Amino acid sequence: MCGIVGYIGKNEAAPILLEGLKRLEYRGYDSAGIAVINSAGVKCIKSVGRVKKLEKLLLKKKIGSNIGIAHTRWATHGKPSIANAHPHFTTHKNIFVVHNGIIENYQELKDQLKKKGHKFVTDTDSEVIAHLIEDCYHPTRKDSDDKPKGHFEKAVKAALKKIIGAYGLAIICRDEPDKIVAARYGSPLLIGIGKKEKIIASDAAAVIGRTKKVIYLEDGEIAVINGSKIKVSNIYSAKGSEASGKSIKKKINTITWGQDEISKAGYNHFMAKEIHEAPEVIINSTRGRCIAARSLAKLGGLESVKKELKNISRLIIVACGTARNAGLVGEYMIEEAAGIPVEVEYASEFRYRGPIVNKNTAVMAISQSGETADTLAAIKEAKKQDALTLGIVNVVGSSITRETDAGVYNHIGPEIAVASTKAYISEIIILALLTVFLGKTHKNMSAKKAKEILYEIEKLPKKVQSIFGQEQIIKKIARKYKRSDNFLYLGRKYNYPTALEGALKLKEISYIHAEGHPTGEMKHGPIAMIEPDFPSVFITPKDSVYEKNISGIEEVKARDGKIICIATQGDKKISKLADDVIYIPKTIEMLTPILAALPLHLLAYYIGVGKGYNVDKPRNLAKSVTVE
Repeated sequence: MCGIVGYIGKNEAAPILLEGLKRLEYRGYDSAGIAVINSAGVKCIKSVGRVKKLEKLLLKKKIGSNIGIAHTRWATHGKPSIANAHPHFTTHKNIFVVHNGIIENYQELKDQLKKKGHKFVTDTDSEVIAHLIEDCYHPTRKDSDDKPKGHFEKAVKAALKKIIGAYGLAIICRDEPDKIVAARYGSPLLIGIGKKEKIIASDAAAVIGRTKKVIYLEDGEIAVINGSKIKVSNIYSAKGSEASGKSIKKKINTITWGQDEISKAGYNHFMAKEIHEAPEVIINSTRGRCIAARSLAKLGGLESVKKELKNISRLIIVACGTARNAGLVGEYMIEEAAGIPVEVEYASEFRYRGPIVNKNTAVMAISQSGETADTLAAIKEAKKQDALTLGIVNVVGSSITRETDAGVYNHIGPEIAVASTKAYISEIIILALLTVFLGKTHKNMSAKKAKEILYEIEKLPKKVQSIFGQEQIIKKIARKYKRSDNFLYLGRKYNYPTALEGALKLKEISYIHAEGHPTGEMKHGPIAMIEPDFPSVFITPKDSVYEKNISGIEEVKARDGKIICIATQGDKKISKLADDVIYIPKTIEMLTPILAALPLHLLAYYIGVGKGYNVDKPRNLAKSVTVE
């Protein structure tokens, strides 16, 4: 993986492919490549590093073409190198492939193909796809049922029938230079429909600026894009045999956001911009949903399953990374305020441990992209066991939204920085609304309690804005501690997940080792690490566990550890105990994680910037993890 772009149309392909790759840079990658077809054959150019390097190489070439494919790679099999970069091609340079996903049986296929004389030049699993298609493609012979020959589309279908794993693919063929074949199974792919042009992409960001009209491919679908025509069909029939090739009618969707939303708007980094969008994020996440005067949380996306939600006795949240941290906050909210048992699972572990779910269990996926492979797999496992499946997703039309029974959109626009910040805030807000929704649905929450929560949510945008008034203080703290090798983040109850989130952001952005723990667990092991050069960050708002947190601070202080605190405005006690304090406004306990997360996001941001790192594109990370 990471980013796919394909183009066929009336315009010069290479500049459009490059522009698409640039729009996908936020996803994280280590190399890039492009292949286009012209009268001389196929031109394939690849480079290690940023897209700008590929662009410089292309400027030295004269390429006239209106069809091609391109890719930014995030290494899974094999180190970053020109050979391992996409597109991959065959010995005869006839088939060229860009691929997102992982082919699980690639070694077995590779061994078989080697015996047939195929020569491999990369360490990747993706190269196998090109050779496998070529092995099925013989233009000079007639078609037959077992070996479809002389037809590019049939060759691709035959090859994909042998593959085990996940893929999003765009493929071109030198011998059939007027078409692109695209296919999807477990890795997102869409087709943008422009004026006399079509753009294939793994992410809608690649097509913005040229069109807002897109169709989304579903798992097991293959598309042939030939001039103005798009033919979509199934790779397999319901019984697993090759489909007849009958066209599937696809819905044309409209992307609701534009180019302005993927610009930095004057900020030095997308991460800074997205952190500062928090007030707007809260407004957009609650618009039309938070009706405090009527004690009502209106979640239209869940209305179709309201009857089923009344009957659930248990909710399981499946998510990864930052989304899982948000889910942990939701667990405290829903159990304490709505009275429904909640479990939060690592999506990557959920289906491998034999989860016990039934028709009275709801399984909710949280994913900014809606394409997280582990989370999608967890939802599919839940569906097999007849659980009600729900989603909290930002990207309209994404895989998880199509796979779940119902759900709620964040409606916060694209998140570009690899490290998620504004999506985290939105996810917690939606979980707070869900708490009220479920509490009222199950009659476990009074109108008075619902009104209190909803009115406090309405006040959050102004309270969030006030935190940015302390940005210079946060910068100063970042400069003070940026050379530390380790950090410990501690919190209790609602803010134990906040400690996890703070530690995760610091690791992602500054590459400093950081751990998040419940404050009460510190004395059961982590306290052994405390020393003068090992700072601890305590999340200590004035809440039901405030005094317990104070005890933890005293324990660290007794061992000469440096202490940074996130505290409620007006708390004079904390200022006497901590070395540095960042204050947040007062709110009800269940909403404190929203306010506490912002200074921790800013602290990670300024430490990363202070160390000279590209905080928008941290090393080894991808925005959307579409492989297991």
